[in-house]
Amino acid sequence: MSQAWSAVSDGVGRTGVAIRRGYCPDMAHRLHILREMREQDIPAVVAVQEPAAVAGLSEVFPQERHPFPREVIAARWRDEVADPGIECFVVEAGGRVAGFAAVRDEEVLHFGTALDTWGSGLATLAHDELVEHLEARGVERPHLHVYAGNARGRRFWEKHGWQPTGEPIRGPLPPHAELLTYTRRPPSEAR
Repeated sequence: MSQAWSAVSDGVGRTGVAIRRGYCPDMAHRLHILREMREQDIPAVVAVQEPAAVAGLSEVFPQERHPFPREVIAARWRDEVADPGIECFVVEAGGRVAGFAAVRDEEVLHFGTALDTWGSGLATLAHDELVEHLEARGVERPHLHVYAGNARGRRFWEKHGWQPTGEPIRGPLPPHAELLTYTRRPPSEAR
């Protein structure tokens, strides 16, 4: 039995996103919430990314010393959207940009959803679609980096089958906090 998920507005004009789950034979694979990011999406992506980063990474980037670098992040997105070796996606839900993802080869570079969607299941939907995309490209062991101080992010990735490798690196932005490397085993090894 498959379950279909739908991302819908709440119907009363609020900007939140409600995620509804229900039985729908053979429909789960047809719902796509990721689409290719275009340069004109970048302002909306940064508008989604900033409040979520401030809320989720305040332990890593205290805002009084390291405020969200809006222009740096926008320039990075512009560079990555233009780079043919990087696939950038927006997460669409409720008729709006509600998240983002980017991958290069086997690496998940960026992934996040709007703060008002946290706990709704939207990130799980986006994660699963992104993993399916990587598997369809033949990626067997994707990897990513999560800030060591991002407990919520680490729990998310671990809940979805990613495991820390023990290989730390330093983040690219001040204060150059520790990033932990995570990998996901191929489905054939997950049993």
